[in-house]
Amino acid sequence: MPIRHSIWNVDSRPTALREATLPSEALLEDMIVAEPAILSDQWMIIGRQANTGFGGRIDLLAIAPDASLVLIELKRGKTPREVVAQAIDYASWAEDLDTDEISRIFSSFSGGGNLSDAFRERFGPPLDEEALNDSHQIVIVASHLDASSERIVNYLNKRDIPINVLCFQVFDTGAGQLLSRSWLHDPVETQVAASVSASSGRTTDKEPWNGEYYVNFGEGESRSWEDARKYGFISAGGGTWYSGTLNMLEEGDRIWVRVPQQGYVGVGIVRGEPVHANDFVLTEESGRQVPALQLLTSRTYHREDADNPDKSEYFVPVEWLDTVPLNEAIHEVGMFGNQNTVCAPKRAKWRHTIDRLRAKFPNWQARPRGQSLT
Repeated sequence: MPIRHSIWNVDSRPTALREATLPSEALLEDMIVAEPAILSDQWMIIGRQANTGFGGRIDLLAIAPDASLVLIELKRGKTPREVVAQAIDYASWAEDLDTDEISRIFSSFSGGGNLSDAFRERFGPPLDEEALNDSHQIVIVASHLDASSERIVNYLNKRDIPINVLCFQVFDTGAGQLLSRSWLHDPVETQVAASVSASSGRTTDKEPWNGEYYVNFGEGESRSWEDARKYGFISAGGGTWYSGTLNMLEEGDRIWVRVPQQGYVGVGIVRGEPVHANDFVLTEESGRQVPALQLLTSRTYHREDADNPDKSEYFVPVEWLDTVPLNEAIHEVGMFGNQNTVCAPKRAKWRHTIDRLRAKFPNWQARPRGQSLT
């Protein structure tokens, strides 16, 4: 069951805060629009009370950094089972939304704003319209969840249907009310399920995963591909949305690395689990081991957030099998791309991409650990 909170005053004689209720769930919707971080500080709200075209209105619609959609439905007095069914019904509508329809929803919500401009201002990279709505996830917001609904949500999650529940509680204080939240599932797990959906494509394009991972490496102000290539790592940070999918990787996995807007730059074997920036150590050419943040000075690697576990950089050690510099990145029409840091694609397009990359990276096959690249 979702975690229920108790909040206590910090005092020599602590007292528990009294649980209360919001005046209305409409107020909660207003609060989420005003401060989307109540749900996630890595989503942007793009629609509110959008008409689904078959007798319903979805409470809130958001977009994630990979251009996937997030459908947010508040319980609003319905039984928990009813709201689960309604959310899935709305997801069937959202699945077929195209770029023009999503842009119109945002324009209506924002008073005439441009979705591409707002996306770039919010997330940095430009909006990839080909990736827009490749996948979606469902978030149900409720004050509680009954056992039957929890079983339904868990069943769907086990089958890679990305649905989650955020349970909220309200507490009275002398100065007003406090809102707390708890997720039924780790939001990163739901993101991974959504990325699997995006990586699977339409039914005609699906095929078994080949066991090799796609990695998106965000070259730029935050990190350097030449650093990663020289010292043997991949990394991600700036939020759990970016760093969380690194946990999909295990030692021995083969990864194919792509730099957005550039192309594929390397293939390697994972040699360890994700490590927090403060704890990651690299080996200089002299053989001396040095803390990563001390050695890597050409980029920020989110040093400013090194003490924030949600936003700090995380590193994964990699033994490179074959790499190229950024100016020789390999890009061909039809190659697979995805804005998640890590995903396990289940598309014929991924198999085609791997076939092409093996020709471009002739040393792609794994060697015994520690064997020289030359």
